[in-house]
Amino acid sequence: MRTPLVGAMALALLLVGAPAAASRSDVVSADGLSWSARQLGRQALPERDGWAAEGVGTTGGSAATPERTRVVHDRAGLVAALGGDNARNATDATPKLIYVDGVIDGFEGPDGTALSCADLADPAYRLDDYLAAYDPAVWGWMPPAGPLEEARVRSVANQTRQTQINVGANTTVIGLRGARLTGLTLMIDRASNVIVRNLTFVDARDCFPAWSPTDGDAGNWNSQYDQISVRRSEHVWVDHNTFTDGDNPDSAQPTWFGRPYQVHDGSLDVTHTASGVTASWNRFTGRDKLMLIGSSNTVGPDVGRLKVTLHHNLFDGVLQRLPRVRFGQVDVHNNLYRLGGDGFQYALGVGVQSAIYAQNNFFALDAGVEPADLLYDWGGTALTERGSWVRRGGGPARPVDLLAAYNATHDPDLGADAGWVPTLRRDPVLPAPLVPLLVGPLAGADRLPL
Repeated sequence: MRTPLVGAMALALLLVGAPAAASRSDVVSADGLSWSARQLGRQALPERDGWAAEGVGTTGGSAATPERTRVVHDRAGLVAALGGDNARNATDATPKLIYVDGVIDGFEGPDGTALSCADLADPAYRLDDYLAAYDPAVWGWMPPAGPLEEARVRSVANQTRQTQINVGANTTVIGLRGARLTGLTLMIDRASNVIVRNLTFVDARDCFPAWSPTDGDAGNWNSQYDQISVRRSEHVWVDHNTFTDGDNPDSAQPTWFGRPYQVHDGSLDVTHTASGVTASWNRFTGRDKLMLIGSSNTVGPDVGRLKVTLHHNLFDGVLQRLPRVRFGQVDVHNNLYRLGGDGFQYALGVGVQSAIYAQNNFFALDAGVEPADLLYDWGGTALTERGSWVRRGGGPARPVDLLAAYNATHDPDLGADAGWVPTLRRDPVLPAPLVPLLVGPLAGADRLPL
């Protein structure tokens, strides 16, 4: 068996391109794709690489014919490559291999002009009117209802048709160097066997957030759109992507009704009975809500589902849900966390019937963040946590028992056994001190040899 260091170095060579591959990557085909781009586009998830490798594995669009292999440059081209009709593309199961070249904007209209939130708003909706009508000092603490809320809901439907891009089964969407998807959601719903790689996702903003006065003690603004949403699907591999809000962070939004006006939801949410997901070598930077696994505390169809693997991801300057888990068996190993600053809440959210197995992760924390702050009890009972290393401020890195630190300062205690042991791992788990050396430089978009 390879040692962890040997396995990691072999993986690093694969990511940057071995010499033989590099010599062929300069050869460009008639479709404008290099040799390495064509090879990586048809690459399947390696065997044993997390939950998405269980059973038949994940091949995405590797079997796409030349007719369903496209290079796309705009929203219209992306929709066409996915099947031609955004409303029905989720049911197109024909193998598809789609290369994204350049920037695709979800707010691009049919004629190529940029759309604004005002263009998508229902004629009866104005934010100023909404704020005046549903101010708790006027409306009280009941959920909004009536014509203005109905107009907001119609506005959301308009935006969904525009910025939610539906992906069908047996699809690979892979970015060429510098590829960006801005202002849109990739919706993977009832569409199994999907691969998404080497893309930078920017600012999937909600033009029409909902005021939810009963969400928490003081109410909250809630937004609709994730950057990638996986629902009712299996065998999904999300690899080497970057997720950011760009120059539109939630921290720059105003405060209404005493609560931050949030225009973003998750980066990569796995909900509604989805399962068999591997997220590897991604970079999440400067965002609030990152990853929700399981959308409800209701015991029902999610039981036995929501199986997700997170490995070699970088969580950089992000605030919460890294991930937050309900129900699922979630393997979280060899991830790098750089956390702290204003608004930081927690890393691992232990939710109802969750079974997190966290191993050999590295946490670089601001001086104001304690190891006990990294866990949060959302109604769970236990997690398995081992091999964690922590560096606080400018101090040295050292092994820390995060669960013991949490239990020393919180009641009730969380148990130490999540009830399962991961077996679907491609390589031996790295010692945590090696994680920053590899994950820091290699996670995120534009690290693959495309």
